[in-house]
Amino acid sequence: GEIDLQILSKIRARYPGVTINNDVVEPSADQISKYKERVAQASNLENIKFTWHKETAYEYESRMNAEKKTKKWDFIHMIQMLYYVKDVPATIRYFHSLLGSQAKLLIILVSGKSGWETLWKKHGSSFPLQDLCTYVSSADLPRMLDAAGLKYQLHELPSHMDITSCFIEGDKDGELLLDFLTETLDFAKTAPPELKHQIMEELRKPGCSEIRDGKVFFNNNLSVIVIEP
Repeated sequence: GEIDLQILSKIRARYPGVTINNDVVEPSADQISKYKERVAQASNLENIKFTWHKETAYEYESRMNAEKKTKKWDFIHMIQMLYYVKDVPATIRYFHSLLGSQAKLLIILVSGKSGWETLWKKHGSSFPLQDLCTYVSSADLPRMLDAAGLKYQLHELPSHMDITSCFIEGDKDGELLLDFLTETLDFAKTAPPELKHQIMEELRKPGCSEIRDGKVFFNNNLSVIVIEP
């Protein structure tokens, strides 16, 4: 909810006094709870009506179709969420169909020019994801959007992440960062030695990171895709 509340504050400033209906689609009870806590602590939300849907995007779509509901929206955002849907093109097409005439669909995900692309394209098949997520980057989207006949703009958001601690044996933060980069719990302790060696080597290479002042900065670039109705 941290980014959501920033977005909502911008909209409120642009349209003072207007009632804003904000529907949240989120399958994790823990994440909804954290978002609700932020809302409870925030001020100036009196014009915003929150509706919480504890379900996946697919479950939301299925329920709306079953109830024959076709509510239109002025703004829909999918920030770092397309990794967790089974059918990316179908999900985009459905939510695009909910846009009003002047609306926008905002997608943010890792850039096809990021270290994520290098790391996951080379080694993703070795990570024991157990259906946790699908690797998708902005490199995959133009093909999907063009095939669906959608109009869009593509923007790059430069970002770097200090991962120096990953290379310090036994460093707790470094181990958590490795878990994050590989989507694997306790990767440093459970990965086959050869795979761990390959990942540590890869993370140092220019395709993933750059080394400055003795520190390793992972290329965490994001892409912003704005889709028109």
